Amino acid sequence: MTKKLIALDLDGTTLNNESKITAKTIAALHQAAAQGHMVAIATGRPNRISENYYHQLGLQGPMVNFNGGLIHIPEHSWAGEYSSAIPRDLVFDVLKLKQDLPIEMIAAEGKNFVYADRVSNLDIGFFPKALSPDQVLNERNLRADPTSLTIFVDNKDQEFIRETLYAKYPNIEMNSWGGAINALEIVEKGINKYRGVQYLADYFEIDNKDIIAFGDEVNDLEMLTHVGWGVAMANGVPEVKAVANDVTTLPNNEDGLADYLTKYLAV
Repeated sequence: MTKKLIALDLDGTTLNNESKITAKTIAALHQAAAQGHMVAIATGRPNRISENYYHQLGLQGPMVNFNGGLIHIPEHSWAGEYSSAIPRDLVFDVLKLKQDLPIEMIAAEGKNFVYADRVSNLDIGFFPKALSPDQVLNERNLRADPTSLTIFVDNKDQEFIRETLYAKYPNIEMNSWGGAINALEIVEKGINKYRGVQYLADYFEIDNKDIIAFGDEVNDLEMLTHVGWGVAMANGVPEVKAVANDVTTLPNNEDGLADYLTKYLAV
């Protein structure tokens, strides 16, 4: 079989509902790698809370983080590494907006740093539960342009934030998180998972038709729409299922990825 690039979303796809990778999924991905295929994580998560899964799967190639904002090989220097950025001043403008809007928390991060204006009381495990003085988001601590800025704010206030920031910073992209958490994530304009996966395909000279990608949420839309074969999870949102080439028979909590990929590669 022609070498495939297998792009994997994490939450709701590779991970079960307990945020774990099952032995069956690990075995299926090891088998794919043994057959000569390239397995790559493509996640909206930052690298600091996804590299553990990378190492658990025993991957050696690049990983896509921040929905395409960072492409790198964890703990290694790689000539192809790519990192996008948004203006540092934008972060401080958002901090000023907090004076007039009920913003729960603001967090800015890049490959090697994360800053937040306060401790998160959201039980999602994505941000620190304690902040040292040098981790507090302010002009003194944030010295570099971040890759991503996340604003936890009610959906009803997100449109005002969009209008305000787009007027001053046209070269950014703002996306709402999927699921029950009200959050707005800001990255460089044009950043999405497909761009990150296509970057890998171009670098390793893999045709688009030989990319198979799995996902379940709205941040997977571009990836599943434009790769050679996009697969939505059975537990995926309707928008993702509508654009995918196929849908897994089983959900993420029943090894849907492993089941589908094993059958797909056996054909």
